[in-house]
Amino acid sequence: MHTLWKGSISFGLVNVPVKMHAATEARDLKFNYLHKECKNRIRQIKKCPVCDLEVGSEDLVKGFEYEKDRYVVLDEKELASLEKPMSRSIDILDFINLPEIDPIYYQKSYYLSPEETALKAYRLLCQSMEESGKVALARVTLRSKQHLACLRVFENGLVMETMYYPQEIRHMDVVTDRVALTEAELTMARQLIENLARPFDPDKYHDELHEQMVGLIESKVTGETYQVETPSKGGKVVDLMEALKASIVLTGNEKSQSQPIKPNETISLINSVNDGDGLEERNADNSQDKIINKPKSTLTPRKRTSRRAKEA
Repeated sequence: MHTLWKGSISFGLVNVPVKMHAATEARDLKFNYLHKECKNRIRQIKKCPVCDLEVGSEDLVKGFEYEKDRYVVLDEKELASLEKPMSRSIDILDFINLPEIDPIYYQKSYYLSPEETALKAYRLLCQSMEESGKVALARVTLRSKQHLACLRVFENGLVMETMYYPQEIRHMDVVTDRVALTEAELTMARQLIENLARPFDPDKYHDELHEQMVGLIESKVTGETYQVETPSKGGKVVDLMEALKASIVLTGNEKSQSQPIKPNETISLINSVNDGDGLEERNADNSQDKIINKPKSTLTPRKRTSRRAKEA
């Protein structure tokens, strides 16, 4: 894996030299804009509207707009002077219980692998954290920005999750206190949750839209015709109790097969209850899925290494 950053984990007087690697990768398909007439790629040009000149990267400076159309300019030396001497250190601040951190705080995951000279200290930190059931809250500076981070044991190693600060979390403006729920509604909702409860199996979930895009692109390349089967839309369900009853029937059948429920199937079956149709008949209509049964594509998005990653 490509090394994005080198530094050390610091807790107490112990320092563990580590290398940082990206733990995840985007599977988005990258599209380029082309000229409609000649199909050539459009070039992005940086141009000064006042000087009417094309500007290169060497002629760019960073400016902060403190008032409308008024900027203060900061050069790289000034920004670099703000970095603390320990900017290449992941400083552990506290050890806490993982359930105390709400997932909304997490940003991005990175693997931390040890340098050859720090294998024992790295293993000591991993095993002691695993046995104590604690995770570490730390502070780290990446690309001139100081992050709060969570270090935890994952697959016999350490993974670091950069986190948002509390000031960066927006609050929801949703008021539900005025809504009264009946005990029957709560009971059925709990039963529906129980029917949908399963052990987490990440391999069961996949990006259906990504698979459809890949199929469309490959058919364009080979000159074939590609069609996506449009799911039938059910009518609007108004009665909450009827929707809960139909969902419980559906999920009871689905749980025995250990298959995830598709939203369009749920709506269709709910309406079949209201219309008096048989569940088995409607379920058979939705059993065909051309996209899921297609062989796995070999088309993968291009991997690009940013200039910042190369310089890290």
